[in-house]
Amino acid sequence: MVDGTIMRSLSGFYDVDIGGALLRCRARGRMRYEKLTPLVGDRVSVTQTSGTEGVVDEILPRRNAFTRPQVANIDLMVIIAANVIPVTEPFLIDRMAAIAENAGADVLVVLNKCDLDTADELYAIYSGAGIRTLRVSAATGEGICALRGALAGNVCVFTGNSGVGKSSILNALEPGLSIPTGEVSVKLGRGRHTTRHVELFRSGDAIIADTPGFSSFDLEKMELTDPERLQYAFREFKPYIGQCRFTGCAHVKERGCAVLEAVTEGKISPSRHKSYVRLYEQLKSVNEWERKPAVK
Repeated sequence: MVDGTIMRSLSGFYDVDIGGALLRCRARGRMRYEKLTPLVGDRVSVTQTSGTEGVVDEILPRRNAFTRPQVANIDLMVIIAANVIPVTEPFLIDRMAAIAENAGADVLVVLNKCDLDTADELYAIYSGAGIRTLRVSAATGEGICALRGALAGNVCVFTGNSGVGKSSILNALEPGLSIPTGEVSVKLGRGRHTTRHVELFRSGDAIIADTPGFSSFDLEKMELTDPERLQYAFREFKPYIGQCRFTGCAHVKERGCAVLEAVTEGKISPSRHKSYVRLYEQLKSVNEWERKPAVK
């Protein structure tokens, strides 16, 4: 057996990098019975059955794993957004950021199409929350060098709503990739899903996963923590946790809540708090046994 990394997953096949060579593999049948799902980014042990084929025998311990996008062992979640068609709803960013924070991955917000709209409000919200935020333009190349530096040395996943330019940014980082991109529908205000599967690409010393885009209708497919732990997924809340008048404060509408006071004083963005409340109420409405489990 040899160890490698799953670079691509498609129709039950896994392309595993075993050190410069790719093996096209299937998973052992027992994994299905054990409900183990290999993910792009997984470190795996494989048996080579021919020069170009093999079998995934074992998934090695993961740092983290995500249901949507289906990736594992991510250092940095790069949330691509835009303030021009298609406009990104802040709640989409906040939910993905909360998922990343809960999984122990860092977050980078990248505001694309800044040649068309500088997205000042989004920039203020996320830079003010202590989340690194960059403005870029895949069309003109603005900010691409800064983005390349932010990605260096990390295993990253690009995610965001359809049409914001995830694949276009990857092409700007590595022109030789020639990843297909799609047009944005002005009438519908959203893009087409040009990326159909998850795949890892190398860019310098960074490894980047491009993923299918999502819309607000996909949010129920995204895993989150229990409501009591949600507060820790909003990093700007942390100085105020434990400072509220009442123990177990939900930071929704309680009297003497330090988080709400910080919102009133302008120390926490009202937009971010609004997303927190929306997520908290969603989680509270779901029974514990019904909550979507993390990928095994």
